[in-house]
Amino acid sequence: MFACVPRPPAPLFHRSVWAGWLSLLLLAPALAEPLPPEVDAALRRAKLPGSALAAVVQEAGTGQRKLAWNETEPVNPASVFKLFTTYAALDLLGPAWTWNTPIYLSGTLQGGVLDGSVAVRGSGDPKLVVERLWLMLRRLQQMGVKEIRGDVLLDRSAFQVPEVAPGEFDGDATRPYNVRPDALLLNLKSVIYTFTPDAARGLATVSAEPALAGVAVDATVPLSSGPCDDWRGALKGQVGEVTRVHFGGAFPAACGEKVWPVAFADARGYNARLIEQLWREMGGKLGGKVRDGAVPAGARLAFDNPSPALAEVVRDINKYSNNVMAEQLFLSLPAAVRGAGTGPTRPEDARDALRRWVRERYGDAAAKETVIDNGSGLSRETRVSAQLLARLLQNAWGSPVMSELMSSLPVSGLDGTLKRSKTEPGRAHLKTGSLRDVAAVAGYVLSNSGKRYVLVAVLNHPNANAGRPALDALVQWAIRDAPQK
Repeated sequence: MFACVPRPPAPLFHRSVWAGWLSLLLLAPALAEPLPPEVDAALRRAKLPGSALAAVVQEAGTGQRKLAWNETEPVNPASVFKLFTTYAALDLLGPAWTWNTPIYLSGTLQGGVLDGSVAVRGSGDPKLVVERLWLMLRRLQQMGVKEIRGDVLLDRSAFQVPEVAPGEFDGDATRPYNVRPDALLLNLKSVIYTFTPDAARGLATVSAEPALAGVAVDATVPLSSGPCDDWRGALKGQVGEVTRVHFGGAFPAACGEKVWPVAFADARGYNARLIEQLWREMGGKLGGKVRDGAVPAGARLAFDNPSPALAEVVRDINKYSNNVMAEQLFLSLPAAVRGAGTGPTRPEDARDALRRWVRERYGDAAAKETVIDNGSGLSRETRVSAQLLARLLQNAWGSPVMSELMSSLPVSGLDGTLKRSKTEPGRAHLKTGSLRDVAAVAGYVLSNSGKRYVLVAVLNHPNANAGRPALDALVQWAIRDAPQK
């Protein structure tokens, strides 16, 4: 369709005048193509204006456009921004890249007794979970260290991250997504409380994983006959305390078994409590303390502790939209690219590294229009256009790491953050994004005709999350590009 412009003058006008009118016609903005009716209807039901949506649907590989709506407008993508962090990492480092956490010993080792200290130097490994930490300590014992007369030193100097209040983003410090990055991030600094009903005894047993040294947790909580709606509120849990976790309410029997992941109240003390607890449970003795400290001069390398491959970490980040793991990866980019030994990484270093990658891949204009706050999208400041997100997905489609990136995305109706999706199961691989005023999806959709589409859809509005049916409708519209046989 053409925009309405005045009719050209009569033919007696000079051809230069005709050229001028033709130029105006070509430069006049085309009328926006309409939204699919089902998407428009879903937006109306949610009381959202069309201006709240930015969307692109185009064929993967060819880039042939199927829909473009407000595609150049800068929008907050929420966790969809993780596509930038994870694809840049796969592109720059390769899917087999790993973090390394070396273990050092100082002093003498004789008869199972280390008359010195153990030092652990963090490099940002996002997946140093309790199982891997146990194996690390087990290997130390297999090397003959049964008693440590000195300290266990935790070297966290690879990152220089400003201290902020744990709940600064949304006021809830207990949410694991609010955990701050750390060069030595152990078990995501979280505890999972499991509540298992025992009807015969009229109570639910409470287990905490992992156990932490010096932290007491109620072993049971009474059962109630109420509905399983706000079961966490019904527990009246005092999970913000450091040395005592108490549940002053009751657990609804109708819930069955439930788990509650909680960010530990003392983030700085978490590592020390976890290592001390594990070491003593394994029969180890400790004369000193577990504390922050640099690797001592002259300490000798005992062994290295490599992480899982980057492709596995990216899968965890994207499937479950893990914010702190995304931040660990984001902060690891500068040192990984430039090499170690150049000082601690700051958030501004990571922003510069990712901005350089955007500029190299998509040009100066793209880098200037993109506002990078952090690597997870847990931000009110991040801005990117739907058009650039589509370019990233198109670029990834033709890259050597396409399979790793695509397989890391949640699958509609089957897993990750799309497990409860209302769209056709298995037909879309989409990264999701959600904030108070943002709802978004971006990824790849397989249609009935056999074509694969790049799809980006971002809602920015105070009522954005009410518009998720409109995002589902857009995905279904892309799937139904031809009648299913």
